[in-house]
This record gives sequence, C-alpha cells and structure tokens, in this order.
Amino acid sequence: MSAVSSPVSLPGDPPGGRKAVLVWSIGVAVYFVAVIFRTSLGVAGLDAADRFHVNASALSTFSILQLLVYAGMQIPVGLMVDRLGTKKVLTIGVVLFTVGQLGFAFSPSYAMALASRALLGCGDALTFISVLRLGTRWFPARRGPLVAQLAGLVGMAGNLVSTLVLARMLHSLGWTTAFAGSALCGVVVLVLMALFLKDHPEGHAPEPVAHTGGAYVRRQTALSWREPGTRLGLWVHFTTQFPAMVFLLLWGLPFLVEAQGLSRAAAGELLTLVVLSNMVIGLVYGQIVARHHAARLPLALGTIGATATVWAATLAYPGEHAPTWLLIVLCTVLGACGPASMIGFDFARPANPPERQGTASGITNMGGFIASMTTLLAIGVLLDATGDDYRVAFSAVFVLQALGLSQILRLRRRVDRREREQLVASRVEAVHVPA
Repeated sequence: MSAVSSPVSLPGDPPGGRKAVLVWSIGVAVYFVAVIFRTSLGVAGLDAADRFHVNASALSTFSILQLLVYAGMQIPVGLMVDRLGTKKVLTIGVVLFTVGQLGFAFSPSYAMALASRALLGCGDALTFISVLRLGTRWFPARRGPLVAQLAGLVGMAGNLVSTLVLARMLHSLGWTTAFAGSALCGVVVLVLMALFLKDHPEGHAPEPVAHTGGAYVRRQTALSWREPGTRLGLWVHFTTQFPAMVFLLLWGLPFLVEAQGLSRAAAGELLTLVVLSNMVIGLVYGQIVARHHAARLPLALGTIGATATVWAATLAYPGEHAPTWLLIVLCTVLGACGPASMIGFDFARPANPPERQGTASGITNMGGFIASMTTLLAIGVLLDATGDDYRVAFSAVFVLQALGLSQILRLRRRVDRREREQLVASRVEAVHVPA
C-alpha cells in the first residue's frame, strides 16, 4: 500500500487533555472488567468440563455461544452507540455482563451455565465499540490509533487478571466464590460510570442525526459497508485476532497441558506471556501507526505471516512435544495478534464520518469474533473426531488465515485510492475554514 500521511487535525477536533483522560479511563475500566469476565473461562476450561460433565465439543459451546452473541450484536451495538450515546449503552452492558458472571458462578447445570455465558456475551458486546466511540469524542483524530491500541492494551490487562488472579482464586476458593467474587468488579465500574462518565466534552456535542426506524438502520449499515476501508478493517480484524483469542479464551490451556505435557502452572505462565507480549507490542504498534499510517498493512500482514509460520513449526515438530523454546516463541508471537487486529479500526475510522463511527466499528469488530467462533467450533469438533489429536485440530487456523488474507489483498488497492481522495478533500476543507 502506498504511503498515506497521518491524519490532519480537523476543525472541531476535541481538545483532549486531563479531563479526556479521566473520562476515557472510566470507559476503559468497564472494558477491562468485561475482558476479565470474557476470558475467565479460559483458565477454567478443564474445571468446567469436570463440573458440568461435558466433552470437548460441549465445552467449546460455552465460548462459541458467547462469541456468537457478541459478534451478532456488533452492528446493533454500533447503531445504538450512534443513536443513544456511550454512557447509556455502557450502563446496559455492565448490568448484563455482571448478571451473567454472577449467574455462571451459581449455575447448577450446563444449560443454565450456557444461558449465563450468553448473557455475559451480550453485555460484553456493548463495551468495546462504546469505548472506541468515547475515544473519538474526547481526543483529536491524530491520537486515534494510539488511543485505540491503549484501550486494547488495558483489555489485555484484564486477560492477565484472569490468568494470574482468577485462576488462583478458582483453585484456592472454589468455583462459586471465585466467579461470584469477580462479579463485584462490575458493581464498582457501574458506580464510577454513573458518577463521572460523560459522552463528550462541553461544546463538542455531535450533530443530531435524523433517523426513521428501519430506514435509519439500513442507511447507516449500507453507507458504512459501502466504504472499502470498513470492509478491509473487518478482514484485517478477522485474520489477525482469532489465533490468540482461541488460544486464550479456551483451547490454550488444554493444548499446553494435554498435548504438550506441561503442568498447569507452566501452562499458565505461557498464557501470561501471551498477554504480556500483547501489551508490549500494542504500545509499539500504536506508536508506529500513529506516526506512519503506511505501516498499517505491513504490520498486519507481517503478524499474519509470523503467526502462520510459528503455528506450522509447532504443529509439525517431529517430537512428541514441541520444545519449550518453541512454545515460548509461539506465545510471544500470539501476543501480536491483538494489536494487529486493532489496525482494522485504523482502516475503518478514517473511512467514515463521526455519525457513523459506531456502526463502522461494529462491522469491523465482527470480523475477529466470527473467525474465533468458527475456529473454536472447528477445534472442538476435530478433537472429538480424532481422539484429541491437537495437531489436526489446530490446523483449522490456517484455513481461516488463508480466507482472510485473500480478502485483504483484494481490497488493499481500493482502500489506498479512497484514502488519497479523502485526504485531498480534508486538506481543501482545512484551507477554506475561516481563522
């Protein structure tokens, strides 16, 4: 992709500053808690299988249902954010995912546990798009890539809490106490949000958007999808996010323990490495993309290539178990998947005006979760069909990567042309704005 300079400061850009950081931090805290709840099953997968007496396919259904609800709600959530504003949508989200986590703690049966995870996924679905919208309302456009990466980084910190804290609570305090205790975090962020969160700075309220029921929904969705940047953003998110999501959300711990012969403690350390790698790489990617927009596609393609290469090396290793150094490399490279997926929003964001940011972000955010849901199901089915052959099951990763890569390569030139047109138009507008 040809070089495209960083976004210019536009008339009416939010000022940023300390108040912006405070308000945005509260929104990010909500996302942080949502990720703790979302990924809590990743450290409890084997415990859940024992508690509810289910096989690999049924176990994967927990995460698949949660992601199905999450992915299916992304466009409606984007429309809700554009229509209702961030605070109302986040409030609904916190209530739903807190009740879902609490219900999961006390579920006596597999069916009730599934319903609780679906409710949790519904609340979780309302958070990230709202936080992205909060960032665009409170910070200048040139800060967009870094602010988005920082939000993703804080989310990964929530994953770290699941890996380090919740896992220990689970094994020391038991299922019910661990999950019910973690649900209190939802109450805390709900109070903070009620007291301090605001949708936008004073004097920067968005222009009211005319909407007439179904016509408004169809128009918002169609206009967002028509932009090639939105579609490229979806496919970048689709192709980059799912390898790490699948690993952290459910199948990483069983793979490391059952297929690689590690202890739970050692496997937990490697899962922690994925999270730490994600946080470090997220800061690096955010700084690079904020300064050099031309680096977006090379970073995404490089992450896809590195992920495919290291997975191939791990699965094809001739010994019974891959060596520790290779597993460390695998988990380090998987840490780049989350930051690379955030680049998808850096294609969708400049392609759409402010009144469509929520809808466009929702479309983009569907990508990785659809891929994750598909891969979670495929791995569970293949494990049952092959007698727990993880080499065959995890080969599903390559199929999804090939599909996504083909779409990225198909759209990249169209997006390049469109961004050049928009850049010229924005510069002309900036020149004609009165001093």
